[in-house]
Amino acid sequence: MSDVSPPPVAPTAPMATPMDDTRTLVIIVYGLYLAALLCFGLSGIAGVILAYVKRDDSRGTIWHSHYENAIQAFWVWLGLTVIGLLTVWLVIGFFVLIGAYIYFAYRTIKGLVRAVDSQAYV
Repeated sequence: MSDVSPPPVAPTAPMATPMDDTRTLVIIVYGLYLAALLCFGLSGIAGVILAYVKRDDSRGTIWHSHYENAIQAFWVWLGLTVIGLLTVWLVIGFFVLIGAYIYFAYRTIKGLVRAVDSQAYV
Protein backbone atom coordinates (compact mmCIF):
# COMPACT_ATOMS: atom_id res chain seq x y z
CA MET A 1 0.00 0.00 0.00
CA SER A 2 1.13 3.52 -0.62
CA ASP A 3 1.20 6.32 1.88
CA VAL A 4 -0.81 8.89 -0.07
CA SER A 5 -2.51 11.47 2.07
CA PRO A 6 -5.14 13.82 0.79
CA PRO A 7 -3.99 17.36 0.04
CA PRO A 8 -4.44 19.80 2.89
CA VAL A 9 -7.63 21.79 2.82
CA ALA A 10 -7.13 25.53 2.87
CA PRO A 11 -9.08 27.33 5.55
CA THR A 12 -11.98 29.25 4.14
CA ALA A 13 -12.89 32.76 5.10
CA PRO A 14 -16.30 33.26 6.62
CA MET A 15 -18.95 34.02 4.06
CA ALA A 16 -20.09 37.62 3.88
CA THR A 17 -23.67 38.03 4.95
CA PRO A 18 -26.14 40.24 3.13
CA MET A 19 -26.05 42.58 6.14
CA ASP A 20 -22.30 43.01 5.73
CA ASP A 21 -22.83 43.81 2.05
CA THR A 22 -25.53 46.34 2.88
CA ARG A 23 -23.32 47.96 5.51
CA THR A 24 -20.50 48.21 2.98
CA LEU A 25 -22.80 49.85 0.44
CA VAL A 26 -24.02 52.36 3.03
CA ILE A 27 -20.41 53.24 3.83
CA ILE A 28 -19.71 53.62 0.10
CA VAL A 29 -22.66 56.03 -0.22
CA TYR A 30 -21.27 58.14 2.63
CA GLY A 31 -17.80 57.97 1.07
CA LEU A 32 -19.20 59.29 -2.20
CA TYR A 33 -20.90 62.06 -0.27
CA LEU A 34 -17.65 63.03 1.44
CA ALA A 35 -16.00 63.15 -1.96
CA ALA A 36 -18.89 65.33 -3.17
CA LEU A 37 -17.93 67.90 -0.57
CA LEU A 38 -14.56 68.18 -2.29
CA CYS A 39 -15.58 67.96 -5.96
CA PHE A 40 -18.61 70.24 -6.11
CA GLY A 41 -21.18 67.47 -5.69
CA LEU A 42 -20.42 65.28 -8.69
CA SER A 43 -19.87 62.06 -6.76
CA GLY A 44 -22.95 62.85 -4.68
CA ILE A 45 -25.07 62.08 -7.73
CA ALA A 46 -23.63 58.57 -7.84
CA GLY A 47 -24.22 58.26 -4.10
CA VAL A 48 -27.89 59.23 -4.26
CA ILE A 49 -28.48 56.89 -7.21
CA LEU A 50 -26.92 54.02 -5.25
CA ALA A 51 -29.05 54.93 -2.22
CA TYR A 52 -32.23 54.89 -4.31
CA VAL A 53 -31.34 51.55 -5.92
CA LYS A 54 -30.52 49.78 -2.63
CA ARG A 55 -33.13 51.42 -0.37
CA ASP A 56 -35.90 48.86 -1.02
CA ASP A 57 -33.52 45.95 -0.43
CA SER A 58 -32.88 47.21 3.09
CA ARG A 59 -36.47 47.56 4.31
CA GLY A 60 -36.88 46.33 7.86
CA THR A 61 -33.19 46.67 8.72
CA ILE A 62 -31.16 49.34 10.44
CA TRP A 63 -29.61 50.24 7.08
CA HIS A 64 -32.89 51.53 5.69
CA SER A 65 -32.62 54.62 7.91
CA HIS A 66 -29.17 55.30 6.45
CA TYR A 67 -30.46 55.21 2.88
CA GLU A 68 -33.37 57.47 3.85
CA ASN A 69 -30.92 59.88 5.48
CA ALA A 70 -28.65 59.85 2.44
CA ILE A 71 -31.51 60.58 0.06
CA GLN A 72 -32.99 63.34 2.20
CA ALA A 73 -29.61 64.94 2.90
CA PHE A 74 -28.78 65.02 -0.82
CA TRP A 75 -32.01 66.71 -1.86
CA VAL A 76 -31.93 69.27 0.94
CA TRP A 77 -28.30 70.00 0.14
CA LEU A 78 -29.06 70.34 -3.58
CA GLY A 79 -32.03 72.63 -2.93
CA LEU A 80 -30.06 74.87 -0.59
CA THR A 81 -27.18 74.97 -3.04
CA VAL A 82 -29.43 76.06 -5.90
CA ILE A 83 -31.04 78.73 -3.72
CA GLY A 84 -27.59 79.88 -2.62
CA LEU A 85 -26.31 80.08 -6.18
CA LEU A 86 -29.38 82.01 -7.32
CA THR A 87 -28.98 84.51 -4.50
CA VAL A 88 -25.19 84.72 -4.49
CA TRP A 89 -25.35 88.20 -5.95
CA LEU A 90 -27.02 89.09 -2.68
CA VAL A 91 -24.88 88.67 0.37
CA ILE A 92 -27.27 86.08 1.79
CA GLY A 93 -26.41 83.59 -0.96
CA PHE A 94 -22.96 83.01 0.49
CA PHE A 95 -24.45 82.21 3.88
CA VAL A 96 -26.94 79.80 2.31
CA LEU A 97 -24.10 78.01 0.49
CA ILE A 98 -22.06 77.76 3.69
CA GLY A 99 -25.12 76.44 5.53
CA ALA A 100 -25.76 73.86 2.81
CA TYR A 101 -22.16 72.67 3.02
CA ILE A 102 -22.24 72.39 6.82
CA TYR A 103 -25.63 70.63 6.77
CA PHE A 104 -24.47 68.07 4.20
CA ALA A 105 -21.15 67.48 5.97
CA TYR A 106 -22.87 66.98 9.33
CA ARG A 107 -25.46 64.52 8.04
CA THR A 108 -22.81 62.59 6.10
CA ILE A 109 -20.28 62.35 8.92
CA LYS A 110 -22.93 61.46 11.51
CA GLY A 111 -24.30 58.74 9.21
CA LEU A 112 -20.84 57.38 8.47
CA VAL A 113 -19.93 57.16 12.16
CA ARG A 114 -23.19 55.37 12.97
CA ALA A 115 -22.77 53.00 9.99
CA VAL A 116 -19.25 52.07 11.06
CA ASP A 117 -20.66 51.32 14.52
CA SER A 118 -23.47 49.24 12.91
CA GLN A 119 -26.19 51.48 14.37
CA ALA A 120 -29.29 52.91 12.73
CA TYR A 121 -29.07 56.55 11.67
CA VAL A 122 -31.97 57.70 13.83
